[in-house]
Amino acid sequence: MRTSPTSRIVSPALLALAATAALASAPALAADNVKIGLLSTLSGPGAGLGVDIRDGFQLAVKLNGGKLGGLPAEVVVADDQASPDVGRQTADRLVKRDKVDFMTGVVFSNVMLAVGAPTFAAKTFYVSANAGPSQYAGEQCNPYFFNVAWQNDNLHEAVGKTVTEKGFKKVALIAPNYPAGKDALAGFKRFYKGEVASETYTQLNQLDYGAEISKLRAAKPDAVYIFLPGGLGINFIKQFVGAGLSKDMTLFGPGFSADEDVIKAVGDPMLGMFNSSQWAHDMDNAANKVFVAEFEKAYGRLPSLYASQGYDAARMIDAAVRDVKGKLDDKAAVRKALAAAKFDSVRGAFKFNTNQYPIQDYYLRVITRDSKGRVTNRTLGKVFSNHTDAYAASCKMPAL
Repeated sequence: MRTSPTSRIVSPALLALAATAALASAPALAADNVKIGLLSTLSGPGAGLGVDIRDGFQLAVKLNGGKLGGLPAEVVVADDQASPDVGRQTADRLVKRDKVDFMTGVVFSNVMLAVGAPTFAAKTFYVSANAGPSQYAGEQCNPYFFNVAWQNDNLHEAVGKTVTEKGFKKVALIAPNYPAGKDALAGFKRFYKGEVASETYTQLNQLDYGAEISKLRAAKPDAVYIFLPGGLGINFIKQFVGAGLSKDMTLFGPGFSADEDVIKAVGDPMLGMFNSSQWAHDMDNAANKVFVAEFEKAYGRLPSLYASQGYDAARMIDAAVRDVKGKLDDKAAVRKALAAAKFDSVRGAFKFNTNQYPIQDYYLRVITRDSKGRVTNRTLGKVFSNHTDAYAASCKMPAL
């Protein structure tokens, strides 16, 4: 029996369905290049932090011959001005108009929380080179967000433990009034066992600390813990020492309140200040030696932890693009490759927890003079080994 001509007619709807199925089953093709949206704070009091992240990231690309994962790399740099509104709008442009494959660079957690929405909605992976808000570590964890630096609380937890072990009984706490500031002091108090003499939250763009200095003078703590990054820390430390408080109160901070950007601006008054970090320029591993030497050669200054995190973010993306053989449309494979973190970090060994934040070691550093007469950090020893953040248990990681 012959089939009638009309029985062989296939409807347009069926053709469309077949085409969609064929497209879905087609293997992902390797991209011609990889595009990175590097959105960071490049103006205002926090500019030094964003500049260091940018410089560290771009150094890694340069040393890689201008490529990431074997593909030509284009880095689109933009300034978020430390503004959540500017950050969100710029991120939206980067993922929609510029169609970047990865995002990175944000310094401040309030900006990161704003940037996350358009980035995740566009199914674009974000590799954080700094901001590690507790929200993304816990209940708002997202399969498109990886933090290659730390969770906000972690460095503060290390100092809280150290201050307790050194026998300080009465400590005053100061941090900016924004998400990372709240995380900071929560982290410190999680491991500090003494009395909190005062807990002060300042404006994020504040540079005059006269009122806070007077409050410290009245409270008479035996130690002061500050989380004041970039220009905030520079101004506070100068005013703290200038007011003579350093004679009676020992100053502590996390690495980002006592790193090379702050040391360069303040100098000798910072000698003897203890701080914590997951990285230091004197770490003795091959990847770090190359990074420090090449950074000094390229920029004429010692790298900060921000620069090290920017550098590691680029190397992590490089490894992931390499491992998926440039097939960036295969989101599940890219996520798996990012999670594997198959690169040599400048901090040494680390791995990702289930919330895609690091499990790593944290160290105590002190500001001193090195053999070249420079005021800089020296690593004293390890505070935590394979330390995890306090929020991972609350993360119910969604599927892609």
